[in-house]
Amino acid sequence: MEKVAVVTGASSGIGLAISKMLVQQDFFVYGFGRTFCDSECFDNKFKSLFHQMVCDITDTKQLIDKLNIIRQQHSVELLVNNAGVGFYGPHETLNSTKIQQMVRTNLEAPMIITNILLRDLQKTKGTIVNISSVTATKSNTHGCVYGATKAGLTSFSHSLFDEVRKTGIKVINIQPDMTKTNLYRNADFTEDEDMLACLEPKEVADIIKYIIGCRDGLVISDVTLKPQFHRIKRKNNISK
Repeated sequence: MEKVAVVTGASSGIGLAISKMLVQQDFFVYGFGRTFCDSECFDNKFKSLFHQMVCDITDTKQLIDKLNIIRQQHSVELLVNNAGVGFYGPHETLNSTKIQQMVRTNLEAPMIITNILLRDLQKTKGTIVNISSVTATKSNTHGCVYGATKAGLTSFSHSLFDEVRKTGIKVINIQPDMTKTNLYRNADFTEDEDMLACLEPKEVADIIKYIIGCRDGLVISDVTLKPQFHRIKRKNNISK
């Protein structure tokens, strides 16, 4: 039986690592992203099982239309809400566009996608993985909005699992710390080059591989991933 997954933010970073892992597990993956790199850098198996869904997930109509196309052709077994965006600095330095983009990408879109696919996931007794953040559980100066959206996503994960667990759906909340991705492109800091002070996207994907391989009846509802050292690297210059 064909295994089908939907992964958002699949064009790079954690989402791409997750997509590669799922393809190796023989999933047919619908990967959502704004843009995608040249597919020539991928092997034949990935190119045959990974379907690029070019989509701005903050465009609700476009998002729903794309999801309905998938639903007409497949029964989705796995949903990974991974797409995220972050803008950092004192709250007064943000603007309404940046605030809205974080809320809509990090919180609103996962709720809408889950809403659209939930009945299908009930039929397949599927799994929902929400990629939250360690910021969800603490105070976040210079990242108030980002932390708030991730706290909302974590709360959504917990409440949703209690709501749908009787249907056989698993809901997994994963909270990575600093990871080597382009999430910090808009910040005045980035992950430290020392691998003892940051995570690799593949390590997040490997955790998901383990979780979805667990027996039916076992749910690992929360996972927090941290590097050994808590350290960041300051950028000398950053474009506004």
